[in-house]
Amino acid sequence: MSFSVHPVPNLPLIKPGDDLGALLVDAIVQTQLGPQDGDIVVVCQKVVSKAEGRVVNLKTITPSPFARQLAAMTTDKDPRVIEVILGETTRIVKMDRGHLIVETGPGYVCANAGVDESNSLDDDTVILLPKDSDASARALAAAIETRTRREVAVIVTDTFGRPWREGLVDFALGVAGMEPLLDLRGQADLNGRELHHTVNAQADALAAAAGLAMRKGAGIPAAIVRGYKYQRGDGGATKLLRSREFDLFR
Repeated sequence: MSFSVHPVPNLPLIKPGDDLGALLVDAIVQTQLGPQDGDIVVVCQKVVSKAEGRVVNLKTITPSPFARQLAAMTTDKDPRVIEVILGETTRIVKMDRGHLIVETGPGYVCANAGVDESNSLDDDTVILLPKDSDASARALAAAIETRTRREVAVIVTDTFGRPWREGLVDFALGVAGMEPLLDLRGQADLNGRELHHTVNAQADALAAAAGLAMRKGAGIPAAIVRGYKYQRGDGGATKLLRSREFDLFR
């Protein structure tokens, strides 16, 4: 199987309340990429969050004593940012060597609850993860299909670190229109042995591939993956989260 990844430039700077679906379709059409049936439209979380108003003005935040204590214990991070992180946190997983690893409401375990200061609207603004990234992906897929009459899948991505590995990789935060997992159990390997455990996180792999065309600072927050054969489905990136009873690292 071969497939291609096409960056989508020409998307304007997104502001709260913008119609991201319409702007995304316009950018895709300008690039003369289609879309085509079966495309996977990959969109970075940051523009989704901005359009949905998931931004916080730090001037409105008063840090609690606990936030000030954590700021002093972890890094030189602004205590107001720590307060915002705590508001997005359901459980603190680890605080060590200047890092604050937490679990968010949907169940993602990540640094700083995904609260990001880069590429925000101004120096006093931070960007949060979408409340429901799967719902965000479904809304974008519906908007694209309504405007273009093309059946597409959508993946909303963010960059996460990985245990035991250096470097950041794009992961799927939200998925719509496709199954996020490719279940190969019951099939045979090259030697005819039945596979019992092989379930590929294809949505994460596609997010990582698209991320190479959506480099930080390049102003390209979206890409189209074309030619990858996937099973249509309700999607849901929460299917990628390992349940607590099988997670050896929580």
